[in-house]
Amino acid sequence: MKQVSIAMPLAMGAAAIAAGACTKAAKVTEKPNVVIIYTDDMGYSDISAFGGQFTPTNNIDRIGKEGIRFDQYYTACPISSPSRVGVTTGMYPTKWGITTFLNDRASNRKNNSNDYLLAEAPTMARAFKAGGYATAHIGKWHMGGGRDVKDMPQIPAYGYDEYLSTWESPDPAPEITASNWIWSDQDSIKRWQRTEYFVDKVLDFLKRNNGKPCFVTLWPDDMHTPYVPSQEAYNIGVKEGRDTYWNKQINFTPVLAEYDKQIGRLLDGLDALGITDNTIVIFTSDNGPNPSYKNARTAGMRGQKATLYEGGIRMPFLIRWPAKIKAGQVNSETVFTSIDLFPTLCAMAGIKAEHGNYEMDGIDFSKTLLGTKQDTKRKTPMYWEFGQHFVPREINASHFNTRSPNIAVRDGDWKFIVNYDGSYPELYNLKDDVYETKNVKDEYPKIAEKYQKMAIDWYNKSFRKYAGPLK
Repeated sequence: MKQVSIAMPLAMGAAAIAAGACTKAAKVTEKPNVVIIYTDDMGYSDISAFGGQFTPTNNIDRIGKEGIRFDQYYTACPISSPSRVGVTTGMYPTKWGITTFLNDRASNRKNNSNDYLLAEAPTMARAFKAGGYATAHIGKWHMGGGRDVKDMPQIPAYGYDEYLSTWESPDPAPEITASNWIWSDQDSIKRWQRTEYFVDKVLDFLKRNNGKPCFVTLWPDDMHTPYVPSQEAYNIGVKEGRDTYWNKQINFTPVLAEYDKQIGRLLDGLDALGITDNTIVIFTSDNGPNPSYKNARTAGMRGQKATLYEGGIRMPFLIRWPAKIKAGQVNSETVFTSIDLFPTLCAMAGIKAEHGNYEMDGIDFSKTLLGTKQDTKRKTPMYWEFGQHFVPREINASHFNTRSPNIAVRDGDWKFIVNYDGSYPELYNLKDDVYETKNVKDEYPKIAEKYQKMAIDWYNKSFRKYAGPLK
């Protein structure tokens, strides 16, 4: 299936929409619109709302100020593809055989990974479509397609009516994929224009479907490296070298400022369309940052992207729904994860969390996200696995922030991390030590033994449970 066109001139933003067809407030639908902004590689403290000191992010912060900021939200995996599988399916990505970022076929085999998420997997978009929603995916995909993988399902197979995607997808938009790579100086939409372009596409989709409930996943490229804020920065990077210039903080900061500006345009566009009141907006990230700038992007927490320490998996999370959620709330107690969003958002929208014959791992936290209660004790532990290609490998001082053991479990305040073979066990009490500096496994040997068994048993029962054997 060819990509459905959702074309709109780049210059047509919120102001143009306001001056056009939407001169009066749109009809409020019974079901809320849902927009999930899934930022790429954003650290826990990139934005001001979570202590960021890089540049003011007043527009992003506005989402939390007009709703709820959650301080203990986690992603399903500390790297792109499995993280996206988790939020899409409401299930641990381990069960679908997506173990790390999807690469070429040889690399995927080396990592015991499928080449793509099987189309039979349950998806949030499919559930919303069945519930009467118009559905669109705009931005990064990275759940199959790109490089030498050509037999993946197309994005509509996962429940989307319309889509526009980047290079790591089945059918990338040509204006942002002039070459066989993530981005190119030949792209008609330049690297530093992409978020603006994606926001325009979201607003156009919402405008064309105004009066009908919409479900949109907006997955930008920012804040993933390389940081290229302008043509000038691009030229300097070409001259000085990508790794020596584009990844520096001097470029990170203006890219973050531009990203915040574009999120502001999105929010203003919702106002112009008259749909702000009945639109759920969620802002979060797929995984931790890289580079972390000495953990300045993780609020000092240990780890970064591709680790199971807090800096790799604890993410910023903001939600607003003016019609239902009281503004100005902060929830520092509830512990939840991206796999919970599937059942939670379906409950908030009043639709069925269609899951077929598969067992959902996520928990319905709708009352908590509505701000009517705070779940201070999760019903089930949370699990993670990542890093098969790192096993076995010593975790030592030189790897303090960039490598971790491969399976983790969090249960209450306890967090336990261990390798598949039982080596390098680490036990932390996050209430006392959120920075994970003191491994207390020797002080609490029975607790460590309990969680080691839980973690390894979970992995052995979950790995490729629904993906079948690797072919």
